[in-house]
Amino acid sequence: MGIVTVSATFGCGGAEIAPAVARRLGLPFHDRVIPAQVALRLGVPVEEAEANDEVVVRGLWRVVASLGTMPDPVGGVLPAASAPDERSFRTQTDQVVTEIADGAGGVVLGRAAALVLRDRPDALHVRLDGPEDRRLRAAVAHLGRAEDDVRRELVAADRARSAYVRHYHRCDPAEARHYHLVLDSTVLDHDLVVDLVVAAALSRGISGSAAGA
Repeated sequence: MGIVTVSATFGCGGAEIAPAVARRLGLPFHDRVIPAQVALRLGVPVEEAEANDEVVVRGLWRVVASLGTMPDPVGGVLPAASAPDERSFRTQTDQVVTEIADGAGGVVLGRAAALVLRDRPDALHVRLDGPEDRRLRAAVAHLGRAEDDVRRELVAADRARSAYVRHYHRCDPAEARHYHLVLDSTVLDHDLVVDLVVAAALSRGISGSAAGA
């Protein structure tokens, strides 16, 4: 089995590429199920776990508050005073990701999974990135919204992701040393990106029963 982690900056198509990789490898794709499991363990609504999850939720980036409260990337503040604190969400999310790797494996998008699972020999860590201007153009084309609105969302997403990783893992998520494969999916065709990730995963012995189907 094994696990593939995909770190994708805003505009790089991670939400399309990661599940496509999972299908090709015959592995489960883990996205919405992670905050659902975190919510169950902490006894909070799924919506609260999603709001504290380092993942795109309905196209809006939200991260765990690092100092009690933190400005939400799209306005307002994230909840901080109700029961579990941000460290509890992060701890449980890391535990769920680790249990996925220990179990059936799969493809995990986001959650700083490459850093949580950095020492595992049965993992492939992938980063999808590209220059801000190309990521912006790709996001505008995909979302069909005004460029200024998308630019604000992109900047907020980049800052939120960097703040999350720097606060909890004390490193820069853009550093190539954290990944086995770094691809610019703003210039490479997404089908080719999927092919490259799948080939790299198979070379490390990562696949499910339906690989190649």
